[in-house]
Amino acid sequence: MRKLLLSLTLVLASLGAAAQPFPSQPVTIVVPFPPGGSADVLARILQPGLSEMWKQPVVVENRPGASANIGAAYVAKSAPDGHTLLLGTPALAVSAAVYKNLTYDAQRDLVPVAMLSVFPSVLVVHPSVPAETPQALVQYAKAHPGKLNFASAGNLSAIRFAFEHLAQITGIQVVHVPYKGSAPSAQAMVSGESHTMMMTLVDALPHIKSGKLRALAATTIERIPDLPQLPTLAETLAPGFDYIIWHGLFAPAGTRAEAVAKLNRDVNAVLGQPEARTRLTGLGMQVRAGAPEALGMYVRGEIKKWTGVAQAANIKVD
Repeated sequence: MRKLLLSLTLVLASLGAAAQPFPSQPVTIVVPFPPGGSADVLARILQPGLSEMWKQPVVVENRPGASANIGAAYVAKSAPDGHTLLLGTPALAVSAAVYKNLTYDAQRDLVPVAMLSVFPSVLVVHPSVPAETPQALVQYAKAHPGKLNFASAGNLSAIRFAFEHLAQITGIQVVHVPYKGSAPSAQAMVSGESHTMMMTLVDALPHIKSGKLRALAATTIERIPDLPQLPTLAETLAPGFDYIIWHGLFAPAGTRAEAVAKLNRDVNAVLGQPEARTRLTGLGMQVRAGAPEALGMYVRGEIKKWTGVAQAANIKVD
């Protein structure tokens, strides 16, 4: 009889926990990068709106390291109750494409909540490169194989993968030069140490306006509103080419569907607030809210794409 009562008590307790409205405690947004970057800033823009909506503290916790895998693994192994979330970026898809011994699986151990925002990027060259169009750049690179180099923010940066993808599509031979972050790679471009790269619009625009860099094409599938005269790579060289820096929110796999749905609704509502939208736009981001399924489909496509690029370029973890 005592065992039966104990079992019933446990069942009722679990049902009571499941019936608790979400969120029932503070929510942590894990940013797998150091403070100050775009992902960190975005999380802190969401923080006050979500906290006010939920009547719960929202904590932004930075867990950088290992190409963002320390933070991602932490969330993947957290309790699946929606109170620990990951602010993911293209690093999530790149890691899934390259690393063979990760302690988590991005598609199995994380559930998508919502796409948040995107950074449009542009293909730029140093003015010393005699190319005014993306087609001219390809022609010049083919006439001088191995003479041009392209900069990136690191060996496993999404920007490196995007340029490798373009090189594979167009058949050009260019030398990859990795730098330790976006700021050093931008400086290398401005100085002429590097010849070309794909750069986020927010980083590139001041140098484009000053004439220190020349923009050849947008890397997004659609033209960039801030540079409507700039053609896209999809229009000029590679139909369907679409490269963006994206930010998305994820929860541990097993999180209740109702919690994911509420997270999605509430995050989209905060992103729709004029103050949040204005702050994001001021940072060069574009709000891209949507359903969890849309983010999941997008990330699966990214993993598949970058896996193929890595294999073709023989990109391996150092």
